[in-house]
Amino acid sequence: MTSKLFFDTDCISSFLWVKQEKILFHLYPGRIMLPVQVYVELCNPSVPHLKKKINQLLSSGIISTKEILVGTEEYRLYYELAISPPRGRKIIGKAEAAAIALAKSHKGILASNNLKDVAEYVRKYNLKHVTTAVILVAALDAGLIDETAGNQIWHDMLDKKRMLPANSFTDFLKMFKE
Repeated sequence: MTSKLFFDTDCISSFLWVKQEKILFHLYPGRIMLPVQVYVELCNPSVPHLKKKINQLLSSGIISTKEILVGTEEYRLYYELAISPPRGRKIIGKAEAAAIALAKSHKGILASNNLKDVAEYVRKYNLKHVTTAVILVAALDAGLIDETAGNQIWHDMLDKKRMLPANSFTDFLKMFKE
């Protein structure tokens, strides 16, 4: 069985902001899942173009949403991460918490750039994890982009205030391959 990818808001929006979501569809056809909490964040009235795009993708069946039902194991984990963490733990964002809970419950892949909030849980639950940068490397490896295109996409993402781990795709490739 091919694992679903559960995206948090930052990771999916990195591609939406620069109109490069087709990379995701080519790499992960039929596998892109948005927790409802991510959908809600993408529907923020201050960025109507993201809401319009995400609704088009949902209605065309290219992506799907996934709800967390009360009383389930995924809900208990979501609640613990986003609402009421154990003593000494900090609350993380609802979108990140939902993506973690769903990826864990469905043996999926977490797609998140928010390493500060998710790294501990990736380790704790032994989750498979990808970031925007890793997805771009996969696109390069699959022949969907070349390094020049990767640098342009990277630049465009940085221009849209997306947080990336290097100044350029080329710089990231050097770090990634080491």
